Amino acid sequence: MRLSRRLSVLRLIPLLAILLPALLPSGLAAASDMPSYDLTLENGTLKPEVLKVKAGEKFVIQLHNAGNTPAEFESNSLRKEKVLAPGVKSFVVIHPLRAGSYDYFDDFHLPDARGKVIATD
Repeated sequence: MRLSRRLSVLRLIPLLAILLPALLPSGLAAASDMPSYDLTLENGTLKPEVLKVKAGEKFVIQLHNAGNTPAEFESNSLRKEKVLAPGVKSFVVIHPLRAGSYDYFDDFHLPDARGKVIATD
C-alpha cells in the first residue's frame, strides 16, 4: 500500500474511535432494557410453542437453533425472518403489538414447526 493511502486510512481511526462508542452503547442499552423471551428451534420443534407478551410493549425474542440442521424463524404477521445455522444464537426485536395472536414458524421444518405470540393487555 502506498504511503499516501496508509496516511488516509490512519486519519480515519480517530473519527471511528469517536463515532463507534457513541453509536453502539445506546443501541445495546436500549435492547437490554426491553423484555426478552427465549425461543429454541430444534430440528422442527419450537420451545415454547406459545410466547405470551404484553400488548403495546416492544420486546426481544432470543433465538437459539439447538438442532443439527438450519432453522428459520419466520412470521408474516410480525414481519420478521431470521435464518440460523446449527448451534447459532441470534435475536429479533418486535415492535409493540396490538392485543391478539401472531403466528410464527420454522420455514425449514414445516408443517410441524408452528407457534404463536399472544399479546394481551
